[in-house]
Amino acid sequence: MTTVLGTHPGTRLNARLTPRPRRWSRKEYLRLYEAGWFAGQRVELVAGEVIEMPSQMNPHVWGVQTGQRVLEKAFGRGYWVRAQATLNLGPSDLPDPDIAVVPGNPSPGGTYPTTALLVVEVSDTTLWFDRNRKSRTYARAGIAEYWIVNLVDRQLEVHRGPVSDPLKRPRHQYTNVTVLRPGGTITPLAAPRAKIAVARLLPPAGYA
Repeated sequence: MTTVLGTHPGTRLNARLTPRPRRWSRKEYLRLYEAGWFAGQRVELVAGEVIEMPSQMNPHVWGVQTGQRVLEKAFGRGYWVRAQATLNLGPSDLPDPDIAVVPGNPSPGGTYPTTALLVVEVSDTTLWFDRNRKSRTYARAGIAEYWIVNLVDRQLEVHRGPVSDPLKRPRHQYTNVTVLRPGGTITPLAAPRAKIAVARLLPPAGYA
């Protein structure tokens, strides 16, 4: 039994006095990053938590590089298909999605993009995280379309229709989730003339 000094027995404790995780703001995270605290580490800020990402295996690297090329061709000029680059999605979210399509041509100047037309995560060991924590993060930011290239089950999971509703659990979520197999095709919402074979986004069966 835990006793808190200065409280009367039976008194309901203020929630602020109970133990809870320390949440980090975007500004705090960037100061730590610039000070070299995360040197040599792959980390992201997701919902105020600093998340260390696992090492990338060959199928994951292949999926990122292939997906970037496929989406560059699908979107064409006037779009920047960014690989593993930071998005500024709010005061407590600085994720580094595997692929993000943002409007405009590549530029060495400016700051982190604050939104994207399409976000893609290539997922193997992080499948649960991408389906849950990352999905809520992108829905909260109003990202219209979020794909998970699921290397484990060899399928593409398409998330659309982000909503924020305090009466729902989780509060931030996608209302439309479609699973596509290698024989199917997908057309990005922001590139209605493009038609992408799902098989092009997945490594051959047995690839390791």
